Amino acid sequence: MALTLLDVAHWSTWAVCAVMKVPQLAAVLAAGSAQGLSVSSLLLELAGFLVFLRYQVYYGYPMQTYLEYPILIAQDGLLLLCILYFNGKTRRALFFAVIFCGVWYMLTLHKWIIDLAMNLCTFISAASKLAQLQCLWQSKDSGQVSALTWAMSAYTCATRIFTTIVTTNDLAVLIRFITMLILNLWVTATVLRYRKTKKTA
Repeated sequence: MALTLLDVAHWSTWAVCAVMKVPQLAAVLAAGSAQGLSVSSLLLELAGFLVFLRYQVYYGYPMQTYLEYPILIAQDGLLLLCILYFNGKTRRALFFAVIFCGVWYMLTLHKWIIDLAMNLCTFISAASKLAQLQCLWQSKDSGQVSALTWAMSAYTCATRIFTTIVTTNDLAVLIRFITMLILNLWVTATVLRYRKTKKTA
């Protein structure tokens, strides 16, 4: 029974992550605008994803526990390119790519670096959600922010809490997913609130 639930959790997480950023990308491309989206939030999220993926690979955790992260990183990279394009700052993409490649390499130079980075990863990822919340609070407009994308992100955090408990039981990973679940739900609720407010007005 536990094995079946674990398989369902893994497969559903991969399926959701394969299309997680599609609603957000579609909203941005359809509007031809990145209004309401925070570049800082996206960069912090990418940094958190890279650190988390590197940590999982470094410690040889089962691939099924982190297989969605390369997919999410690719989607975030594409979304970042779209935001930079619509904001007229496409040239910055190369700078960000060089920084992220350098960080990817440096993370595993010493064991203490990857361990420290993983502990900071939760704060980095939380900061990305808080940056998006701040952007929403300041504009009081959800703009092109997709509530569906944030809801799917909350779902994958919930499934990963379960899979982490069953497989690795890594406390640092569990704390990260619990924190991300709470913040993803908060962003989703905020997006829906400002969307409803806009429609009423």
